[in-house]
This record gives sequence, C-alpha cells and structure tokens, in this order.
Amino acid sequence: MSTTTRVGRIMTFTAKPGRGDELATIMMQVAEGLRGSLGCQLYLVSRDVEAPDTVRVVEAWTDFASADAALATTVATRPDIDLNDVLGMLAEPPEQIDLNALGGVGL
Repeated sequence: MSTTTRVGRIMTFTAKPGRGDELATIMMQVAEGLRGSLGCQLYLVSRDVEAPDTVRVVEAWTDFASADAALATTVATRPDIDLNDVLGMLAEPPEQIDLNALGGVGL
C-alpha cells in the first residue's frame, strides 16, 4: 500500500438521450480548467462504451477540500462552462462516490 495520502472520487453523469457528446465536451473543458490545480493528481473523463450518453469522471486528489475548491474555482472562472447548462442536459442527478485511495499503478 502507498504511504501517500490520496482521496478519490468517481462521478457518473447521464445525459438526456443524444446529448452525451455535448456533455463529454463540457466535462473535457472542466478537465482543461483543472490543469495545474493544487491537489489534482488525476481527472479522467470517459464515455461509457455501452451507454454513450453516460460520462464518468475518475478523480484523484490530495484531499477532498482541494477537489471541491478547484472544481468551484474552475466553474466560476470559465465562461465556457455553465453549470445550469450541464444540469439541464442531465437525465438524472449525478452520482458521486468518494473514496480513500489505497494505491495501485499509475499514480
């Protein structure tokens, strides 16, 4: 097991039918806005192979406070990201799973 403290988060966003491309594009804009953010170790945006309107984001951070602060700052300072637009394209509320990351390959 790693001795480095790290937390993880898995987010699942399900867009209304046919809006998966649009949702994925916005989530990639969020990822770009997080580049260089304090505490961000991974922000991986992926499309579900079997459900193309579902976008999953796998995150690794030094702590949850850094994650929450960086995401709030990115959304507030990027004019190309409108949280209301994102919420309007979702078929259901996003699912969030918070994790205590133990280790593995890649980080």
